[in-house]
Amino acid sequence: MLTFFGVEREKDEIPRDVFPLGLAPFIRLATEGQEGGKPALVAEDGQFGLNPGAWAKLEYGRKTYNARAETVHEKVSFKNAWAKAQRCIIPAEGIYEPNYETGRSVRWLIQQAGGVPMGIAGIYSRWKQPDGSQFFSFAMLTVNADDHPFMKRFHKPGDEKRMVVILDPKDYFDWLTVPVHDAKKYCQQWHGHLEGYPAPLARAPTTTRLPPPQDELF
Repeated sequence: MLTFFGVEREKDEIPRDVFPLGLAPFIRLATEGQEGGKPALVAEDGQFGLNPGAWAKLEYGRKTYNARAETVHEKVSFKNAWAKAQRCIIPAEGIYEPNYETGRSVRWLIQQAGGVPMGIAGIYSRWKQPDGSQFFSFAMLTVNADDHPFMKRFHKPGDEKRMVVILDPKDYFDWLTVPVHDAKKYCQQWHGHLEGYPAPLARAPTTTRLPPPQDELF
């Protein structure tokens, strides 16, 4: 986190896959708690799947982990976070997408060359829980990828191709600070080198059910 994103964070667990509703780190610009009120980058833990407010159930996040950049300003789930410039950077060593080139869905891991972490553009929300603590949640921004040389290989045949917005490191601070009306210019396809390979989701091994015990014969 410090090397690639310039933000300190306590030692985390071994890198793991994060599914919707899971907790994961994201980076935002904060003034609260900072010396002199000067904005600083902070890493927070948030639910992967944006929750628009205390009125929504946590399960809401199963449908809101991706936000289309084209409509983020108008969708009920996302428009408040967008209007308040609650933008963030989501650090990731890779993302997963379904590939159908074999005729069936195969999960692929997609990374930058050499596994260099990527900063994904996102938006976040926060609200206070009954005990006074803050609850954060976030979503990744996506753009059309129908003509992207690599990312067009993913998702079901006939479906629109989409990809997350990968930010150029030189744009990290600007993404977090520009006025809302200028933010969408950063929501573009990433044309840096991407590589991928099949990475099927490991499933728990099946067990053979033993036959019911029978009376022993003497």
